Amino acid sequence: MAEEKKLIINGKRIDGRSPDDLRPLRIETGVLNEADGSAFVQWGGNKIVAGIYGPRECIPKHEANPYKALVKCRYTMSPFASKEEHGRSGPNRRSIEISKVIREVFENIVVAELYPMTQIDIFIDVLQAEGGTRVGAITAAAAALADAGIPMRDMVCGVAVGKADGTIVLDLGKEEDNFGESDVPMAISNRGKELLLIQMDGLLTKEELAIAIDKAMAASEKIHAMQTEAITKRYEKLESEGLKL
Repeated sequence: MAEEKKLIINGKRIDGRSPDDLRPLRIETGVLNEADGSAFVQWGGNKIVAGIYGPRECIPKHEANPYKALVKCRYTMSPFASKEEHGRSGPNRRSIEISKVIREVFENIVVAELYPMTQIDIFIDVLQAEGGTRVGAITAAAAALADAGIPMRDMVCGVAVGKADGTIVLDLGKEEDNFGESDVPMAISNRGKELLLIQMDGLLTKEELAIAIDKAMAASEKIHAMQTEAITKRYEKLESEGLKL
């Protein structure tokens, strides 16, 4: 019988973090010239790019809503993103499911009533994966929507909390995701502190889930501050280049 993999040794995780530490996170907006808005997120070993197109003509036209824009999302993972995805391209069950939950997050945030008979497309490509791509994708998409000037009721970011070796840990890495006892990705609005997404893989007690949500709420403040900094830098750059906003 194979020896069980230890994920926490002497209070430290296998990558040297404490249970409450995020992996290194970098957010940049305005990375795609041809998109209406875009963002790049490097979060640990994850590299994720999001592009926004719209509001634009709804295709097919019969799907158009006379009262609001349709929010559409396509999340895909590149064939070279990880060993597990090597050689695969195009949609699969996992990418379809993640596309759906991300779309539902932003349907609750985007002020779609301002743009009837149109659609707003969110395209997300995972270039490199190391656990937590859906929360990284949500974080990137929100920054890209802000870069596109799409009105939102609140800013949103994603973060995952889970359980490894009996300890509640923030921002699971790939091995913690694969070998830990639980993984709970969440999407949290900044001002309202609403849970716009919560999923669970594995089991937590009610008390453990409450701790996990508290850790996610605290971490969301740090992530939101980085989103705000990235968006501010983008607009300061545009102003310095003489573009009137």
